[in-house]
Amino acid sequence: MNDVLKWYEKAGECGDVVYSTRVRLARNLRQYPFPNRASESQKQEIETKIRDAILAGNSVAASQFSFVPLEILSDEGAVSLVERHIVSPEFIADRRNKALLLSDDESTSIMINEEDHLRIQVMKEGLSLKEAAEAADRWDTLLGETLDFAFDPDFGYLTQCPTNLGTGMRASVMLHLPALAESGAMSRISANLSKLGLTLRGSYGEGSQVTGAMYQLSNQITLGLSETEAIDNLSAIAVQLIEQERKARKELSGGIVLQDKIERAAGVLKSAKMLSSGEFAELLSYIRLGLSVGLLQGVTQEELNGLFVRMQPATLSVSAEKPLETTERDILRAKETRRICAKLTEA
Repeated sequence: MNDVLKWYEKAGECGDVVYSTRVRLARNLRQYPFPNRASESQKQEIETKIRDAILAGNSVAASQFSFVPLEILSDEGAVSLVERHIVSPEFIADRRNKALLLSDDESTSIMINEEDHLRIQVMKEGLSLKEAAEAADRWDTLLGETLDFAFDPDFGYLTQCPTNLGTGMRASVMLHLPALAESGAMSRISANLSKLGLTLRGSYGEGSQVTGAMYQLSNQITLGLSETEAIDNLSAIAVQLIEQERKARKELSGGIVLQDKIERAAGVLKSAKMLSSGEFAELLSYIRLGLSVGLLQGVTQEELNGLFVRMQPATLSVSAEKPLETTERDILRAKETRRICAKLTEA
């Protein structure tokens, strides 16, 4: 990881509730079978074509991206990509014939030979659906100048999984919803969202657990509506959830129970000698909440966002440049968290 400021070290619009925005486009090359049917030599050809489309051109993109064959990564390095939301967990399950094009600030990644031949992903801090979609579209256009994408007039972009047919777009917003979770409203909200073609999952998508009250809200429908319609729909629902969360925070913040949890969390993070990843996520959630409702001060949202990513297990090992045992990670996590949270005071 280089010294360029990463997207997850920033705080964007509605940053008190929205951690991040992601827009992903799935594309396939017309002349090749889908990855699950492609031979090793075909996958190598696909990798070369996509890499050259970015790095061999005269575009400014050539200087912004690094090319990373997944097979050269350590296990910790691969898992760290998932922890930093650069790639999907499925992408690193089998790293053969797979590669990644990654921008310096880690906001744009192009996964090669994932479920589809390529997946363009743009990450932004805060609520930035329109901006992320526009950025993804620019990369799609640039790649389309030299690559022939599989497209059908009736079905749109062709994808290996039929659920991605059409726009091939998946958009999501990462929301911090501790007050709604505390009030027991999440089951009802999730059921209502499914009727609207949206889904609420854990922070790493399908099948992942919710930790630190972080929820991923994403679109489910890609066929029969435009990218703009999908983005507008997701944005409208995200705004509603933000308003509900802020209202719930206001109602809960006056109670002694929540105040006690927030102050206890601050006390632990300022003094702990060891912190597991699970405990860290739960306590940091209360710190975020305390800052947003005015019970705590002294630490910025940007600092917490960067800390949240850097303290993930594999990312800690990558930073240490060696595999770390669980106890070693817990000690390092506590040390760095104490450094940041030492500035916390009651407002």
